[in-house]
Amino acid sequence: MKPSVPLFRRGSSVTSQLGLSDRIFSSKGDRGLAAGIDVGLEQVEASLLGEVIFADEVANVTSRYLLNAGGKRVRPMLALLTAHLGSGVLDDVVTAATAIEITHLASLYHDDVMDDAHQRRGVPSAQTVWGNSIAILTGDLLFARASQLMARLGERAIRLQADTFERLVLGQLHETVGPHDGEDPVEHYIQVLADKTGSLIAAAAQAGVIFSDAPDDFERPVVQFGEKIGVAFQLIDDVLDLSPQPEETGKFAGTDLRAGVATLPVLRLRERAPRDPGAAALLARLERDVMSPGAPAGDAADSAIAALREHDVTTQTLTEAHGWARDAVAALSPLPDGSVKKALTRFADTIVERSS
Repeated sequence: MKPSVPLFRRGSSVTSQLGLSDRIFSSKGDRGLAAGIDVGLEQVEASLLGEVIFADEVANVTSRYLLNAGGKRVRPMLALLTAHLGSGVLDDVVTAATAIEITHLASLYHDDVMDDAHQRRGVPSAQTVWGNSIAILTGDLLFARASQLMARLGERAIRLQADTFERLVLGQLHETVGPHDGEDPVEHYIQVLADKTGSLIAAAAQAGVIFSDAPDDFERPVVQFGEKIGVAFQLIDDVLDLSPQPEETGKFAGTDLRAGVATLPVLRLRERAPRDPGAAALLARLERDVMSPGAPAGDAADSAIAALREHDVTTQTLTEAHGWARDAVAALSPLPDGSVKKALTRFADTIVERSS
């Protein structure tokens, strides 16, 4: 029942994980920051392995399944990074970073059930292996464990966890229900991204500030950064979804579209369709050959996805992602100049560079 994939690479440098180049860590202080985060990542990884353990044999296997499948640990790294605005990687920072990563892990189990995804992190999804009920219950157990960890840190941590969890669920609910009559579909979609992705990234950055005893004035900038960079991250994923990445994810091009998800390129295409016959024709192809329930994989689907990939709405989506990343960096202006601010800026750059 155990996957044969490797664990997160211990000892790997933060520059390789976050994409922070050597030019960012060029000074003595910058290199010290990188080394501190690497040490913190080792602590978080050990904490994850120690906390995702259950007395029940089935729960112990299923809960560690996606943990053992890897992951970039982006959220813990952001918590460790912003902790250097305060007293650095204290024990409470590690605990909070662990809880946030477990929350993210739990959400993947539930997302894959709702999306009927067949693969996650290069391995068969949990519900493919054990069925929907086991996958859902595993996610519930992980959410409970994350809450237990946050409870160790006091009322402030409990509120942070509860508020973030509420937004995660509301984001999923709003994605499932769709926009109300008269609601702008793009605004609705962006809010879903902010709730489902931005909220947890923001919580990680905020936790680093809170539990390192950094100045309170730093909380709002890093929260805004996390919210905006989360949206940018997902918009880049909308672009990447149109290209196959089997070496990284094992996914076919248009995985989200084939699941019926109207990503931003499709939403922008729908905006243009009433006044643009070409956009209307491509939208009809996508809805018929790709997004309709039971649409078979084949040349018609592949051709429609390729046409969307080359269409101007995809370029527009990429431009919007860059805009959100720029806004994320602008939100950091109240932070002091130095290694942390440079690293956060570089992180924002790497988010949008994934599309190149």
